[in-house]
Amino acid sequence: MFDFKSLPSEVFPDNFLWGGATAANQLEGAWDQDGKGPSIADALPGGKERFAIAAQPDFKWKIDAKKYRYPNHRGIEHYQRFKEDIKLFAEMGFKCYRFSIAWSRVFPKGDETTPNEAGLVFYDQLIDECLKYNIEPVVTISHYELPLHLATEYGGWKNRKLIAFYENFAKVVLQRYSQKVKYWMTFNEINSAFHFPVMSQGMVPSNGSNDKNNVFQAWHNQFVASSLAVKYGHQLNPALKIGCMILYATSYAFDANPENQMANLKQMQDFNFFCADVQVRGKYPASTARMLHDYHVDPKKLEITDEDLALIANNTVDYIGFSYYMSMVIDETHADADASSGNLIGGVKNPFLEASDWGWQIDPTGLRIALNELYDRYQKPLFVVENGLGAYDKVEADGAIHDEYRIDYLRKHIQAMGDALTDGVDLMGYTPWGCIDLVSASTGQMSKRYGFIYVDLDDEGNGTLDRLRKDSFYWYQKVIQSNGARM
Repeated sequence: MFDFKSLPSEVFPDNFLWGGATAANQLEGAWDQDGKGPSIADALPGGKERFAIAAQPDFKWKIDAKKYRYPNHRGIEHYQRFKEDIKLFAEMGFKCYRFSIAWSRVFPKGDETTPNEAGLVFYDQLIDECLKYNIEPVVTISHYELPLHLATEYGGWKNRKLIAFYENFAKVVLQRYSQKVKYWMTFNEINSAFHFPVMSQGMVPSNGSNDKNNVFQAWHNQFVASSLAVKYGHQLNPALKIGCMILYATSYAFDANPENQMANLKQMQDFNFFCADVQVRGKYPASTARMLHDYHVDPKKLEITDEDLALIANNTVDYIGFSYYMSMVIDETHADADASSGNLIGGVKNPFLEASDWGWQIDPTGLRIALNELYDRYQKPLFVVENGLGAYDKVEADGAIHDEYRIDYLRKHIQAMGDALTDGVDLMGYTPWGCIDLVSASTGQMSKRYGFIYVDLDDEGNGTLDRLRKDSFYWYQKVIQSNGARM
């Protein structure tokens, strides 16, 4: 079925957190059940033009079921079938499971003072089901699922009022689950707003996304909110580990031309490091003034108080979670260079790399570089909380799914993590993205599959939703059993 490669058994530490990752808005479904309110993800149509639609000047977060399909509304019905799914994760041997708590399931509009008890009960059950199998929950407090009301009525994260709304939400879930959940992250891929603020900041052109003043104000408001969550979580239980989460794309200059080298340095400072610097080091980096100038942001228009800065300085995160899918190449000197696509980012094609079915450049060595760059800069524990291959899968007549391409991708990235550990990097764990097939965040497709578990559902919403084990399911089971020694 597949060949295993061997590594020295001592490469990965005994307490290494092997698992998988999902997000509430991409698999739960039940978008309007048991008191849940709509989120921004519920207002994004499915299909390859999802982001193009959201980028239109007249897009105003309206749900138009006559015109569009909304795959997130159904997801994969994890809300009803979570026990079945967690049992499958346990069969693979998961040590941890990263998932998110849907803000609008707990506070339907986001600005209420009293939570929706039915939403909390669901997460009580989900967490208890994980613990039943000795699976550590790893919870993202906000993962691309801002309550829709906060985007339409408050304008998204550029409004400082959202700090208090998030603080209330974070306090409720931290208080409820702090004795059961050790690992937390405050915001998913917070730096993704650098390219596309719709997902993480709830802003589109009609409510201010094209004005970088709004993007930077939104970031600052999120930094303050994150610090408040860290402060409260540590007061509740000093043993909690609360991290930030960024999208990391190792970047290379196209050539030795100093213009491209300088452009790549700015890419690293602005995209890979800016948000992490604030949350890990507790202060804005020295490059901030240059960055604001480059993006035509007027510092005098940003509402940043001394109290904010003190809060950020005194409540830094315990670890750095990050997603890594691909690397990118920066080229400022060749106008005719072929463009590449990727996880909310672009760049030009790298002739030394292959690409996925969706054009994402596959670069395992880039993960080793990313781990070294992050650890050299911050000296904080790292956690690879997203990594995986979106691909078309075929179900054979006997029900088998032979996804050797996914095994090859994951094996090489795990090897890169092992190499980084020998480099001296402090790496906590690995949760490959979409451990069960779910709705793609970028396209709303089901056909863009990441999981070890196949879900019988197509892009048009047809299928039984039956769960099938892929070849990668059994392969990853052996990887975990051997603590990464057999791949």
